[in-house]
Amino acid sequence: MQSYVPKYRATFFQHVQTCLDAEGVALEVLHGPPLPGHEARRDTTPCTCTVQVPARRLPAPRGRYLMWHQVQRRAGSADAVVLEQALHNLETYPLLLKQLIGRPAGRAPRVAFWGHGRTYTRPAGRLGSSIKDTLTRHGAWFFAYTESGAAHVASRGFPRARITVVRNSTDTGALVADRERAEQPGTAEHAEAEALRQRYGLVRGRTALFLGGLDRPKRIPFLLDSVNRIADQLPGFRLLVAGDGSEQRLVAEAASRPGSPVVAVGRATGRSAALLGAVSDVMLMPGRVGLCAVDSFALRTPIITTDWRWHAPEFEYLVSGRNAAITPDHPAAFAAAAAALMHDPARLASLSAACATDAADYTAEGMATRFCDGLLRLISRR
Repeated sequence: MQSYVPKYRATFFQHVQTCLDAEGVALEVLHGPPLPGHEARRDTTPCTCTVQVPARRLPAPRGRYLMWHQVQRRAGSADAVVLEQALHNLETYPLLLKQLIGRPAGRAPRVAFWGHGRTYTRPAGRLGSSIKDTLTRHGAWFFAYTESGAAHVASRGFPRARITVVRNSTDTGALVADRERAEQPGTAEHAEAEALRQRYGLVRGRTALFLGGLDRPKRIPFLLDSVNRIADQLPGFRLLVAGDGSEQRLVAEAASRPGSPVVAVGRATGRSAALLGAVSDVMLMPGRVGLCAVDSFALRTPIITTDWRWHAPEFEYLVSGRNAAITPDHPAAFAAAAAALMHDPARLASLSAACATDAADYTAEGMATRFCDGLLRLISRR
């Protein structure tokens, strides 16, 4: 059960379906419509195993909401149901109750959860955290995005033997291949990358990339402030901004100013993202780092970010000084670190090489393999 199916999840579910088909297990991914605030990203997609179900959004105190997805008929006949680890999804509670009452007689699906393990990206009250921990302990299995999430769940009493760490990732195979071809003279990708350099006046060692949603968690004002500071220290510096979102207007305004170092290139995925990575030296992400960490590995463009409190779980993939640079959370410090790194070719090459090495550890195929292994063990449990 998914709230909605973003494009970056489609390949993962296709790999899971292939794996389960080989074991004689049918997969359905039930989902609702895109959440408010996500429509602007235009990143939803169906795949062969997805089924959209009716959903209702109900208001809750303090500007929050509850969701009710009508999954009972389809989920009730399954051997296992994997739910998001979220308190606001109301369908969770009757499914857990059905497991409690009906599972001894074999008449209810086993309920598993998947998710972060704990709340990373916003403050979490003690009561809410306690309720989430209690809810999670009633699951039959837990699929954690990362090792730290698994450790948290285990520390709250969930059996470690029933936790699978999937290493949350995206489909990076084509991205890696396109990025490699962009460095090979004579290929179409190499010619297109050189054309990008010419079109935007890009200088090697003076080009950065922002790749992702243009919304509040990405801290676009911080980014734009930092870019001006970097440009003061590195003449010829350019920032390529690739993305859509609610704060796209801020980027467009910055890019329209005479002499601005900001270049708005619109939303970029797949091949177009690979070409942008090929002409960029670093990735500037002062706001929330999540799966963009995996993109930076595939593109060999090390992330420069800050020690902000509200990063997503995938932030733990970054090791400052090895495959990324993590600075104090201030535009001046961020800009100084970015300028210093781009001015140091040897250090930049070292970080880029580590990114290429780490890319092999975070793939949609590997994530799907680990997920299927846990799911098959869940189904086979007596």
